Amino acid sequence: MTNVIAVTMGDPAGIGPEIIIKSLVEGELSGAPVVVIGCAQTFRRILALNVTPQIEMRVISQVAEAQFAPGVMNVLDEPLADPEALVPGEVQAQAGDLAYRCVRRATALAMAGEVKAIATAPLNKEALHLGGHNYPGHTELLAKLTNTSDYAMVLYTDKLKVIHVTTHIALRKFLDTLNQERVKTVIRVADHFLKRVGFASPRIAVAGVNPHAGENGLFGDEEITIVGPAIEAMKAEGLNVYGPCPPDTVFMQCHEGMYDIVVAMYHDQGHIPLKLLGFYDGVNITAGLPFIRTSADHGTAFNIAWTGKANPESMAVSIKLAMQITRE
Repeated sequence: MTNVIAVTMGDPAGIGPEIIIKSLVEGELSGAPVVVIGCAQTFRRILALNVTPQIEMRVISQVAEAQFAPGVMNVLDEPLADPEALVPGEVQAQAGDLAYRCVRRATALAMAGEVKAIATAPLNKEALHLGGHNYPGHTELLAKLTNTSDYAMVLYTDKLKVIHVTTHIALRKFLDTLNQERVKTVIRVADHFLKRVGFASPRIAVAGVNPHAGENGLFGDEEITIVGPAIEAMKAEGLNVYGPCPPDTVFMQCHEGMYDIVVAMYHDQGHIPLKLLGFYDGVNITAGLPFIRTSADHGTAFNIAWTGKANPESMAVSIKLAMQITRE
């Protein structure tokens, strides 16, 4: 059972349940060693709408009871407080609480060695907060649950991989809090993560903060005072690091094979190029955790929830990547 992947439902009022069902019905994930953690009654409601392919749902009480076969979805039931009151496409406290509990249960299973990795469907941050869980997102929640201090968000496609120094904070706060130690930590996490997934000597490019990476101080001095010294310190530790690189070109250079990963300074600097070049097949990974965690790289899409319109590709790719990495 150690090769089992746990998949969390995410926000049940969003597209998470739908894309999980679609991912597990057909193709190479049909019959895969996957257990889903979520509200069984919500899955039943969605299947009854006939907006997804049909799948046999088996409710189990522990991972050891799972039986993997094509057309079957094994579900560890984590019920909503009031399943019938759930309204698709709306922010709700009970949905945010459910999303939290699914992640907490999956984390406990991974830490106990009952599952090898977890793949998470998207949650809604507003609902999460309404449910009493004040975390910026999955990354910070998982770090707290595992007592992990050195971690970072990675966006992953075959041709472009991006790791972030900061994520869900305001730009003004990012500039006020940027420091050498955090930049060095993320470079180390990037190196360790890529080696873990098969890169023998990762080539790590570090994006600058300012236009043209500051142009030798003309457009800002963060590259001179913070980013550059951090890069030199990592080179002294033997890591293969380049930069500070102009942010307007480094992501395409990585996409074309010059580098293996780009260290982005803030959320949108890394997310915009990744989602432009790999919106449907991009995977969100939390690097630095004691186990592999992957996620669909998009939100809850409340506007199309429970309609059958959601594209499951990113969810399916995230599950496949979790399986691939844990086999290596």
